[in-house]
Amino acid sequence: MGTEYHVGVIPGDGTGPEVVAEGIKVLNAAADRFGFGLKYTTYDLGGERYKRTGETLPDSVIRELKQHRAIFLGAIGHPEVAPGILEKGILLKARFELDQYINLRPVKLYEGVDTPLKNKGPAEIDFVVVRENTEGLYAGAGGFLKKGTADEIAIQESINTRKGAERCIRYAFDVTRKRNKGKKLTLCGKTNVLTFAFDLWERTFYEVAKEYPDIATDYAHVDATCMWMIKNPEWFDVIVTDNMFGDIITDLGAMIQGGMGIASGGNINPEGVSMFEPIGGSAPKYTGQNVINPLAAIMAGAMMLDFLGEEQAAACIEAAAQKAITKDLPSLEAGKMGRGTREVGDLVCRYVLEQ
Repeated sequence: MGTEYHVGVIPGDGTGPEVVAEGIKVLNAAADRFGFGLKYTTYDLGGERYKRTGETLPDSVIRELKQHRAIFLGAIGHPEVAPGILEKGILLKARFELDQYINLRPVKLYEGVDTPLKNKGPAEIDFVVVRENTEGLYAGAGGFLKKGTADEIAIQESINTRKGAERCIRYAFDVTRKRNKGKKLTLCGKTNVLTFAFDLWERTFYEVAKEYPDIATDYAHVDATCMWMIKNPEWFDVIVTDNMFGDIITDLGAMIQGGMGIASGGNINPEGVSMFEPIGGSAPKYTGQNVINPLAAIMAGAMMLDFLGEEQAAACIEAAAQKAITKDLPSLEAGKMGRGTREVGDLVCRYVLEQ
């Protein structure tokens, strides 16, 4: 047995535990195949715990999570908990406390997956979005004045630091170099309106670019980026952007790559503990029915192994998932896969071990 990695597991809400179970099943198959170990510690975090105790993410759990190499997350979101409580109390708190300053989102269309884009296929839809993950409008700065009156004022402040922008931009350049595909990095912003925040981003972008002469640089306003993602997604190799714009364009990216059933992402601290998750929500209406698609969670597991340095195992899982999509799954929609959640996990496991 090679290296053993300690992984924190947060199954979460709704269908989260179901897809996490299949992700772990596939991770274990890859570990067996490639000779490393995975030790899991499961944490009861999410809507049910909040309903029982009023707790979201206690500081004691944060301290424990810091001792792991990575975190595998299912989904957070409960229909009986008001919006924002779990998202801010668990997801955002984890990102901030663990300084997961990069949100990494591959936008990749796999062979055999339908896209709503006419005449586009896997060759045209294959890029990565690097989103700053701890600043911007999500930093929580702002407040109310005269709340509840006719003269109420709500202020939401976007916090952008040179350090935050630079480390995100530098990471994006490194991703572009490692991908070695189009060798082009696009800054997505709004320099014509957000003349303070994106002045900082743009200046930092072109200063850092001098250290990467092998990478071509480009700029697009966020509205133009959305248009080109639909019309000419092949123009993009890597996109780097701030927290809010990244949140928006990555959901658009999930749709053009075939939907939430295949989209996965990572909340990355390159020097610390990172968290990997399927992009789709908790899908409470499908809970316990064995119909939800686990491929996004399985691909999140592959991203986690890549982060841990087990690149062969990660590539093997991706190839196994592609084989299952091509040979066995007529659709990626819940209830239309021709197989149940557990059966899809079994199928991918088999292909991992057969390769």
